[in-house]
Amino acid sequence: MYRFLLSRQWVILTLIALVLIPTMVELGFWQFHRHEKRVAQNALIAGNLRAEPVPVTALTSPGHTVPRADYWRRVTATGTFDTAHEVVVRRRTSASDKVGVHVLTPLLLKDGRAVLVNRGWIPAAPNQMAFPEVPPAPRGEVTVTGRLKADETTSASGIKDLRGLPPRQIMLISSGQQAKALGRQVLGGYIEQTSPEPAAETPELIPEPDHDSIGAHMAYAVQWWLFAAGVPVGWVILVRREKRDREEAAAAPRAPQAPEPAPSAP
Repeated sequence: MYRFLLSRQWVILTLIALVLIPTMVELGFWQFHRHEKRVAQNALIAGNLRAEPVPVTALTSPGHTVPRADYWRRVTATGTFDTAHEVVVRRRTSASDKVGVHVLTPLLLKDGRAVLVNRGWIPAAPNQMAFPEVPPAPRGEVTVTGRLKADETTSASGIKDLRGLPPRQIMLISSGQQAKALGRQVLGGYIEQTSPEPAAETPELIPEPDHDSIGAHMAYAVQWWLFAAGVPVGWVILVRREKRDREEAAAAPRAPQAPEPAPSAP
């Protein structure tokens, strides 16, 4: 009755179905894990943004790698801006997706150490070899509040650390590299400034990271699992249809054959 399943066509179709089912299940779990990761990251960001600010020296030190648990923690630092060693970080976008640079200014602390402060976004110079016009940093002692971020790396950001750039222009924010340029100890990571707000419209402060949307990963996971469940259902439907068609073809009466013409007389 089901001997047709041993035909070459049906063996190939069955093997394809057997491969598709676990593949789709695995793709569903891949999207589900991405959903879980996004939810956990949103909770981490929201919790760290709600926390009371703490002195930056309580969370990091020279050579320290900021752990993910401390990303976006609100911190404060008091000191004076060292504009002589100010640099810009190339190929950064504003909140409206305009390409420009970030202004990175060392803040010299009272103990002689420094912490890097990302003061925000400004347009790049018309000539990429030139240093852009940077709004001046506040003079005198200032207390900066912001979000703690880890040093940037190519593996984490996907940005190549290009060499041979014009003076005072960099691709990645690295406390280790800036410590060599400053000739003093620099706290690991950097501060993404949120206050004080600039007197002018620029630098444009970096907005909070999105921690409300969870994306469509869960919906994609459910879709893949539904596809996986649909494969055996579709296979059964095709088998039953093939069986019915074969039974109908076998039960159909054969058309009578036309009689052979009589041979003609010589």
